[in-house]
Amino acid sequence: MKDKNRGIICIILSAFSFALMALFLKLSGDLPAIEKSFFRNLVAAVIAFIMIIRNKEKIQIQKRNLHWFILRSLFGTLGIFCNFYAVDHLVLSDASCLNKLSPFFVIVFSYLVLKEKITPTQCACVIAAFVGSLFIVKPSFAGGMTPAAVIGFVGGMCAGFAYTCVRKLGLRGERGPMIVLFFSTFSMLACVPYLIMDFHPISARQIFFLLLTGLAAAGGQFGVTAAYTYAPAREISVYDYTQIMFSAIMGLLVFGQLPDMLSFVGYCVIIAAGVIMFLYNKRRGGN
Repeated sequence: MKDKNRGIICIILSAFSFALMALFLKLSGDLPAIEKSFFRNLVAAVIAFIMIIRNKEKIQIQKRNLHWFILRSLFGTLGIFCNFYAVDHLVLSDASCLNKLSPFFVIVFSYLVLKEKITPTQCACVIAAFVGSLFIVKPSFAGGMTPAAVIGFVGGMCAGFAYTCVRKLGLRGERGPMIVLFFSTFSMLACVPYLIMDFHPISARQIFFLLLTGLAAAGGQFGVTAAYTYAPAREISVYDYTQIMFSAIMGLLVFGQLPDMLSFVGYCVIIAAGVIMFLYNKRRGGN
């Protein structure tokens, strides 16, 4: 199997895991987004640490890549805070749509930062997927953008830059588990001051769902890290939009949230963009 196809599989599995993460996060109840973020990253850090020890690898990074680790962790942490706030204050599929604007920003930042070239067809497919996501998120924009929608949009932008940094780190020889461990530890430390000043008591039920949130997030994080180390963002990032469909299905089954007709139009646009991108890349690769 070629690296590009491995990247596609990893990004779709990552999208499903992140949809589960949002579901468990919403089920965890009324807690501050930063507090939820701490538990989410605690689980991811433990899993990453176990993987590194199991593989008998050293916990170290190349000094020349330190600034990329910090940028990835800083924007990734901001993205998580924003996304968790959006999940708590918007319907599940709307929050996922805003977060899944990140592939659009990945393309932009990959062009600006990594100097990766994109073709007109690839650009059109990503823009189409972006437009499709706006069809789905439309209910949140009724009467103007709400603060939660704005925060969710910013979260998608931060996630896009963070994933671009993941791609850069992969190209510079850094290992996936080390990228996850550094990011998760950084994010936990960023939460500590808030937890000290304003910790909210947590019930056993909330702890259960937060642990599930962390496990699902770890799966998604490892998946996206692997995906962007296997293939360029321009070839696989559009498949990250499948999280929107996963979240819509979960929202319907668990919360009874039925998307309207415009949302279904958005799904069709996103699926069409993904199929066109896949066929285009397959034709270019000659397989």
